[in-house]
Amino acid sequence: MKIYAPVAVSALLLLAACSSEEADQTEQAVSSEESTQETVEEPVEEVSEVAENETEEIAEETDAEPVEPLYEINEANWSVTPISDAPENVVLLTIDDAPDQHAVEMAQKLHDAEAPAIFFVNGHFLDTPEEEQMLKEIHELGFPIGNHTFSHPNLRDISEEEQREEIISLSDRVEEIIGERPKFFRAPFGANTDFSEALVKEQGMVLMNWTYGYDWEADYQNAAALADIMVNTEYLSAGANLLMHDRTWTNEALTDIVEGLRAKDYTIVDPKTIKGYEEN
Repeated sequence: MKIYAPVAVSALLLLAACSSEEADQTEQAVSSEESTQETVEEPVEEVSEVAENETEEIAEETDAEPVEPLYEINEANWSVTPISDAPENVVLLTIDDAPDQHAVEMAQKLHDAEAPAIFFVNGHFLDTPEEEQMLKEIHELGFPIGNHTFSHPNLRDISEEEQREEIISLSDRVEEIIGERPKFFRAPFGANTDFSEALVKEQGMVLMNWTYGYDWEADYQNAAALADIMVNTEYLSAGANLLMHDRTWTNEALTDIVEGLRAKDYTIVDPKTIKGYEEN
């Protein structure tokens, strides 16, 4: 907005210069100087008022109430359940064990396809500056980051103190890299404990598991077979929570999976609309 003050000054100086040709040079010089000083001050005050008003409007927008969540996770079967009248025919995409090798490329494919997803990360894939940069790129593409423990143990095989360390230390590491803590938690192998469930909720994360996934099975470790089963399995239904991993064949199948789901009239739900996300 401040760009208008110099324009007003230039116009006034030009008028003063034209008037000086028709009046006494000495008197007009004084008059011109006074006129210029007076008229410069007024536009600056107006600009300041406008800028102040705009700042107040931005502050009001920033303080606006968060959007009400549209979905919640049904812990009975880990499906995505609509709240109120939200559309029912949706699926949730999730990627585990990131960022190992292909996570950034997978995130870019999903971003280009406007297909939201959660990327669940492990701490042992965040050891180097290169791996840190991979996580930043996934986050900057707009994907929520989930906690998948630091070193991927079966939580049922370790002590409560070790479980705490696995979960909290990874959240600390993620926050160190991207400036925010994970919003979702998924236990390795889907093996939660009473302690881990309570800790996750205490930490303000949404507890997550899955409905189905296949990319760790030998029969589906190629792109064609994986894309086919992910779209045509009997377990695909409204609210399905799809588990995939940072794997070569999953990366290769990803676009076909997204297109296949949409061809069956499924909408890919935005994780940011899940209850608990905005609260964290």
